[in-house]
Amino acid sequence: MKKMNHCFQLSLKTFLTSLFTKKITQAVILLSVTFSCVLNASAAEKKQKLGWPEKEELTFGFIKLTDMAPIAIAYENGYFEDEGLYVTIEAQANWKVLLDGVIDGRLDGAHMLAGQPLAATIGFGTKAHIITPFSMDLNGNGITVSNEIWKQMKAHIPKGKDGKPVHPIKADALKPVVEKYKAEGKPFNMGMVFPVSTHNYELRYWLAAGGIHPGFYAPHKGDITGQLKADALLSVTPPPQMPATLEAGTIYGYCVGEPWNQQAVFKNIGVPVITDYEIWKNNPEKVFGITAEFAKKYPNTTIRLTRALIRAAKWLDENNNANRPAAVKILSKPNYVGADYDVIANSMTGTFEYEKGDKREVPDFNVFFRYNATYPYYSDAIWYLTQMRRWGQISEDKSDAWYVETAKQVYRPDIYAKAAQSLIQEKLMEAKDFPDFAKETGFKPAQKEFIDGVAYDGSQPNAYINSLTIGLKQGDKI
Repeated sequence: MKKMNHCFQLSLKTFLTSLFTKKITQAVILLSVTFSCVLNASAAEKKQKLGWPEKEELTFGFIKLTDMAPIAIAYENGYFEDEGLYVTIEAQANWKVLLDGVIDGRLDGAHMLAGQPLAATIGFGTKAHIITPFSMDLNGNGITVSNEIWKQMKAHIPKGKDGKPVHPIKADALKPVVEKYKAEGKPFNMGMVFPVSTHNYELRYWLAAGGIHPGFYAPHKGDITGQLKADALLSVTPPPQMPATLEAGTIYGYCVGEPWNQQAVFKNIGVPVITDYEIWKNNPEKVFGITAEFAKKYPNTTIRLTRALIRAAKWLDENNNANRPAAVKILSKPNYVGADYDVIANSMTGTFEYEKGDKREVPDFNVFFRYNATYPYYSDAIWYLTQMRRWGQISEDKSDAWYVETAKQVYRPDIYAKAAQSLIQEKLMEAKDFPDFAKETGFKPAQKEFIDGVAYDGSQPNAYINSLTIGLKQGDKI
């Protein structure tokens, strides 16, 4: 700061001398330098007040899905640069490559499946302490089936007065189709993006609610297929490859984020039958993941990148999604999602097309900031952990306290609160934009808007697990 003041004083003195000696051109140049010094002084003062970023050059990873939008917007709108961060953004081949990149330090942080930091921290699949200070969005996924499967399902789906299928469509309509395939000795294959993805758990939840068993994992026995005792066989397919895999007939349906459900509609190869908003209203989706070591070593950098992401999320939702068309234009670029503008806009701008021509208003299909979407709630983390236990990824019973302690190791609302409060102090955002941090416990009230009507209370994980019809209960072993 002293250097900046010295710069200002020296420039001003030289400017006045130049002016009095009629060296006008030199005076104009020096005046420009003077104002530059003032601006730099202001920026430096802001940096110093918040704490200098310990690491300024960062590389972030993402998968080509529309819910990576906060990272793209923070970059394109200059929010990272406002924080003194110079960010490179790189698309990753799949979720495993992305996670490995964060663990080995090739990536400083990444757009992650909510289950990835939790699974890594407890040692399922890989072992590393990953945390999240920022939840990236709510909703955003769908379940799509092939045209042939849809044709068979329609016989079991009621129609409204307009002749269109009544939504939400439950897996009850798929059950007779799956049973038919089983009777004929044909495996009923479906795709999801990763074993600890929201998509895996949402697809399993939907299937189980309709009486279709999606299978168990048994890592303690060396079986990580997730297909033990399964009626429908779920396997991993990277998101951008979902439509082609469906078209090839390798799978009969899948659960994925956008734009890959709408892509199936545009290509006329499949029908999205349900959104995750209809499976669990305003469910948490992706998170921004970093290692615990990174957060400890670079605390100011961590707060600053969280600030930038919060601002981006707010921009995406403000004024009733008025910025979404501009966001879609950005996301359609090859270096981001790279799908056609119309395909991304089909869901990103508040609508969702199911069967071809059946486009419906779904204003909350993608939520980035509303409903405290960016706050990393412990109860969100615990839901994912309950599903890991339900399907055998966690092999043994755990106490309620274990679920809470594990959630607190990974989800970091303390970092989020510091970032948010600094934005409020600088009048970049308002207190009403956020939860009441003085009263916040990290637990949402019991949530009842699931497709099977079962309520979820994050403070009672074992009671919740025991209330679900299909899946492991306390005391159960595979």
